[in-house]
Amino acid sequence: MNSLRFTAESSSDGVRERDFTVGDAPGVLWSPASTGPAPLVLMGHGGGADKRHRAMVGRAHLLVTRCGFHAAVIDAPGHGDRPRSARDEQDIAELRRAQRSGAPEAPVVVPYNVRLAEQAVPEYRATLDALQELPEIGSGGPVGYVGLGLGMAIGMPLVAAEPRITAAVFGMTWPDALFEAAKQITVPVEFAMHWDSGRIPREASLALFDAFASAEKSLHANAGEHVAWQLAEADSATRFFARHLSPARP
Repeated sequence: MNSLRFTAESSSDGVRERDFTVGDAPGVLWSPASTGPAPLVLMGHGGGADKRHRAMVGRAHLLVTRCGFHAAVIDAPGHGDRPRSARDEQDIAELRRAQRSGAPEAPVVVPYNVRLAEQAVPEYRATLDALQELPEIGSGGPVGYVGLGLGMAIGMPLVAAEPRITAAVFGMTWPDALFEAAKQITVPVEFAMHWDSGRIPREASLALFDAFASAEKSLHANAGEHVAWQLAEADSATRFFARHLSPARP
């Protein structure tokens, strides 16, 4: 069994931040200053980003300061503090060539994401095992997951396989390899898509949303610049988790 090891700690504005490792996966856990048990939200960062990307830090602080929740993320394989393999370098080089030439990215990104997810899903489950041993989280508390891009490609098979996760927020990745996972997901889902994306076909995102087996699911279709709507979606996701993970939920 992989044990959790804390490697650094700091605190600011009521948010406690701890670096940790579980096996080969480095991560960050953000927590409220209070020591009582609270829900946990696992997060997945986007491709080319890492556990300390501003989107992860910003979402974590919203979850901690507004909801009193814990939030945790680990570096995906080949990202952040994790070394890239020769296969990673090859896939990234192919992606850059496609981007420069204007060729479709999906034939490169989809199998790359599938390969990373096969490694990352067991790592997230081991991380969840380790975090639930902490008294401030515990084994019986509710767990959520939020991930966009690569974080969605990892998160969907994770949520499909992990019964401890009871609510999820996804968005913005190629859905080609995710339909079977969607059919197995029954927890409440909030799904965000970029309506005018020139990279991910609108019809494919709509079909994936339709494939979720969840009785409670909501679709957020956003126009405009990607960064601008992510800010609104982070706020919406925080409210979503407050509704579905808070112990006082009616």
